[in-house]
Amino acid sequence: QVQLVESGGGLVQPGGSLRLSCAASGFTSDYYALGWFRQAPGKEREGISCISSSDGSTYYADSVKGRFTISRDNAKNTMYLQMNSLKPEDTAVYYCTADNSCASWPRAYWGQGTQVTVSS
Repeated sequence: QVQLVESGGGLVQPGGSLRLSCAASGFTSDYYALGWFRQAPGKEREGISCISSSDGSTYYADSVKGRFTISRDNAKNTMYLQMNSLKPEDTAVYYCTADNSCASWPRAYWGQGTQVTVSS
């Protein structure tokens, strides 16, 4: 069955960087759009980034554009989210997702989430 496993979360100071990874199994990730959602305490989940399967096009929410970079390594069935210039408002649980396309952010399959805390 489809399984998505995130790693790389943790505690980081404002202005710092983290790289999240998402390992996919149970399906060939080449054919799926892969994305990231996050959910901060007391807030709804929001889609923040997606990378398409067809041509590798990338999409970002305004809140992370210019600071976060999504990428994928199909040979390793793994996706990454490089997060730079982190702010306290980036504190959230980050979820890896997969779907047929990036339209409306991919949400058919979900990982268990990894906590990112930005604090001094």
